[in-house]
Order: sequence, then C-alpha cells, then structure tokens
Amino acid sequence: MTASGSTSQLRQTAVPGPWGHLRGWQQEALERYQAASPRDFLTVATPGAGKTAFALTVAADLLARRVVERLIVVTPTEHLKRQWADAATRGGIALDPAFSGRKGRTSRDYAGVVVTYAGVAAATLALRVRCERFKTLVILDEIHHAADALTWGDAVREAFEPATRRLSLTGTPFRSDTNPIPFVTYVSDTDGAPRSAADYSYGYGPALADGVVRPVLFLAYSGDLRWRTSAGDEVAARLGTPLTKDMAAQAWRTALDPAGDWIQSVLRAADTRLTEVRRHVPDAGGLVIATDQESARAYAKILGKIAGERPVVVLSDEPSGSKRIGEFAADERRWMVAVRMVSEGVDVPRLAVGVYATATQTPLFFAQAVGRFVRARRRGETASLFLPTVPVLLQYAAEMETVRDHVLGKPVHDDDDIFAAEEALLAEAARGDSEADLLEEKRFQALGSQAAFDRLVYDGNEFGGELGADETEFLGIPGLLEPHQVSELLRRRRTSPSPSADGAPTTGGAAAGGSAGTERAAPGPAYEQLGVLRRELNGLVAAWHHRTGQPHGAIHAELRRVCGGPLAIQASAEQLQDRIDTIRSWATARRS
Repeated sequence: MTASGSTSQLRQTAVPGPWGHLRGWQQEALERYQAASPRDFLTVATPGAGKTAFALTVAADLLARRVVERLIVVTPTEHLKRQWADAATRGGIALDPAFSGRKGRTSRDYAGVVVTYAGVAAATLALRVRCERFKTLVILDEIHHAADALTWGDAVREAFEPATRRLSLTGTPFRSDTNPIPFVTYVSDTDGAPRSAADYSYGYGPALADGVVRPVLFLAYSGDLRWRTSAGDEVAARLGTPLTKDMAAQAWRTALDPAGDWIQSVLRAADTRLTEVRRHVPDAGGLVIATDQESARAYAKILGKIAGERPVVVLSDEPSGSKRIGEFAADERRWMVAVRMVSEGVDVPRLAVGVYATATQTPLFFAQAVGRFVRARRRGETASLFLPTVPVLLQYAAEMETVRDHVLGKPVHDDDDIFAAEEALLAEAARGDSEADLLEEKRFQALGSQAAFDRLVYDGNEFGGELGADETEFLGIPGLLEPHQVSELLRRRRTSPSPSADGAPTTGGAAAGGSAGTERAAPGPAYEQLGVLRRELNGLVAAWHHRTGQPHGAIHAELRRVCGGPLAIQASAEQLQDRIDTIRSWATARRS
C-alpha cells in the first residue's frame, strides 16, 4: 500500500471526527513527512494551529502501516498528559496518561503512554527499554522544554536514542540560553552560530491569513504610580516612561498590586471588552494570568464584584486544577484567573479576552500566554489582550509575526535585543532568593496607582497614543471581524480628519502611497511632531506590506535592526525620520 493510499484510507476510517479534514498546513506537513520518512522531524507551528491533530495523524498512519508498534508522547505538564490521551482516543489510539516509570509496564489495551519531561528524567531507563523492545514513535510536544535543564536534555537523549521515529513539535522554537535542544538539527547562520532548522514551519502570519488563528488586539495601559522602596524612599513615576531597570520593575509591580486602582481599572476595562465580544460570541471567556496565588485570589475577588459572577480560580499546586480548566472550557462562565497553570498546549478555545497581570517578561512566556487566545473556532473571531505599558511587552506584541529560531553559542548582551531582559531573571532564578532579597521584598510597599489607556497595538502598528483616543473607542470593536476588517477599521480611525495648524484636515497621506509628498513634521510641540512622524512611518510600512506581502511586525523589526533604536513610540524624531528615509530607499531600489 502506498503512503498516499494509506493516508486516504486513514482519513475515512481510522481518523474520524476532528481529524477527518486536515487543514492545508497539516496536509502539506504530512505529505512532506511521508515523502521524507525521516527518523527525526521538527514541526514549528504557531500556537492554536493544530499541532496535536497533525502529530496524531502521523502516529495513526505509522501505526496502521506497522512502521511503528508503540507510541510515547512527552509533554511539558501533567495537565497536558490527559489532554493528549483524550485527543488520541478520539482517533482510536488508546494512550495511558498515568504511566509510571516505577512499574515500567502498562495494560495491553494501550498503544502507548504519555509522560512529562520531568517524568522522563525520573524513568529514563524504563522508557529506553520500551523503545528497545518495540518499534516506537516518540512525539516530543513543545520540544524546547527538553533544554530547560541539562538533566532533562540528557534524559531525553538517553531514553529515546533507540526510538524508530521521533516527531518534535513546538510553537515557540526559541530560547534565551544556549542549551541545545535534543534531536533538533542546527545549521550555521551567516555569523557562524548554529541555528535551529525546522523541517516544516507554519507561523502566525500565514495562520492568520488562513483563518486558523484569530487576530489579536493588544491594549496597553499606562498610569501614574507611587511606591516606597526598601530604603524607605517614596518614588512617583509614570508606567512606560524611560526608567532604570530597578524603577521599571518596581513600577510594574506597583501597577499589579491588587490594592491599587491600576489593576482594578484594567480589569474593569477588560470585562467591558468581554461584554462587547459576547454580543457576537455568546460563550466567549476571559483569562487573567497572575504572578502568584495571593494576587490571583485578590484579582478574582475584584472581578467577582465587577462582573457580578465569581471567576474560576486555578492555582498551580492544586490537584483539581486540570479538572477546573476542563470545566471552564466546556461551560459559559465569564472569567478564569490562573497562576501559570494555563500554559502552552492548554486548550480553551473560547478564551477571547486576557489580562497579562504578571511581571514575567520572557519572550517564551509571553508567546505562550498569547497562544491561549489565538485558537480560532470560526472565521472572524478576534482576541484582546490587556497589558501594562512596558517596552519589552510592547515589542513582543509588535513583533508577533517575526519568526525566531534557537541560536547556540551567541550570548545576548544588547539591551535592545528582545532576549536581553531574560538574563537577569535567569541569573536570579539560578541564585534563588537570598535573605537580603526576602528582606527587600518585605520593605517594598506600593502606595497607589492610577491607570490610563495608552495605545492599541495590532499587526505591528500602534493606534491611539499619538491621537489621544479614548479607550472606549477600542473597547467597542466588534468581536466578529476578519483580520483585514480590523486593519481597515483601525486605519479609518487613525486617518479620520483632524485639524492641522492651518485649519485644513490631515489624513496621513503616507498610507495612500508613500510618495515624496507625504506629510512632514512641521514646527510645533514635540508631541505633535512625533505623532506626525509615527503616522507617516506606519503608513509607509502599510504600503510596503501591500507591495511585498511582508507582515507589518516583520517590517518594523527589520527597520529597527537596520536603523537601531527603540520601539516607534519611544523613538526620537531623528530615529523616526531615519526609518522613514530607509523604507523609502527600499521602495526606490525596488522600482529601479
């Protein structure tokens, strides 16, 4: 039987229900896998694209053709073990999510087992024996976790080295450290540094165009904050303005304090947005991602008063956490508040509104958080994520469509690089909490906070900040819009006539074509000049997007790489003009 014939039969018989109609990318990846018949295969697909269904389709095909006899699935968390087992059951594959390395055996009714990466480290020999006794396919879900600890990576290599096939999956194939990821191929880039190479990639941009994922609106909030440092000094600052690293961290922490007005205002705005979304998507739900359990409980209490309905609270150390997530996914309650429990791979498709109420700032965690909201059930659904005006978060939001790989032997030290912020956190984690750290924690005191809507980030563009728009203008965006409709709606609001210095309306002529006649920053207050330059830059980026098909975020990222400097909202007039001149030079070179 040919591979294609087997696949056709598989769709009709062995893979019913949700596997019966593969998405375009899944079919293409499956065909590439079958054509190559590789021992190792790395699939990179944006969160929400359907990596689980693809992997189980591959597994069912290999089992049906007796290429393999057993299946082992490795996941990052305990919750995902049952989720994988349930998904496999729908396709007729029985997996044991309660497998224990201590016993080393499972019922003959099972075609395979599901374990965590930590479980692999605890039962390395037992899993290796299984791979040696049977022809085995190993599915490594979110494979980048295999490098979280060197012992995990060593255990994964040792346990699955004898496996017949290994299929690695990830939605976030990048790390800030240089720990190699097992069974991933690395090739030298232009700088000579080894870079991870995927066998098949399906990014957020293509998935958005295909209607596989939702467009995400990022609503950022600034505000005035006051706190008392460990030294007893009272400090006042505005969130999002240039601050030292310590002050920025303290300001962020003050904003997230449950007793302050900032988080309460943001939660109120998020609930208003959820109400608007539920007009079009009645079962839409919201998720607040909290830093710790104490804050989670406090946020839930605040939301209960705002929404008139008690939220579901999921804490990472509760054995009932997985059950609560499953119940929330199946019902129509408004809000869930969680501490890290809702991570990559957790499937709650009805989540449409989120609040990023955690101080975690790694690109990996941010990507995982966004991944909880992008899974599309039908075309037109939009997602909204509320977050503090923190430069690194805004940068992640603006560069969602940028494809990243894992690079070895290339430590990051540049403050402008998106991974630089992780180094201090990793070093902190390695050291652990010292007595001095704990003492400082007790002495720090948040004194007060006020929230103010700052801007909306969508498709690499920023809206609202330079125009002084009110948050209600964006909270009322319909919950059912195609990506191009969201872009058009925001573009119309940006270019709506507003009086210029001489009384004539200005409409941001750069968006119309980016010719030499686009508006220039006329003498006047600095904020007016900067606003004009930002609109001109965004218009030129939009024009370049339509000409080349490149995502807006990727264009902004490339301009920053070439010209240097911070995000557009923080850039000086000189830096903005430099980017404007650069993108015009691209257009000139392309025409010639």
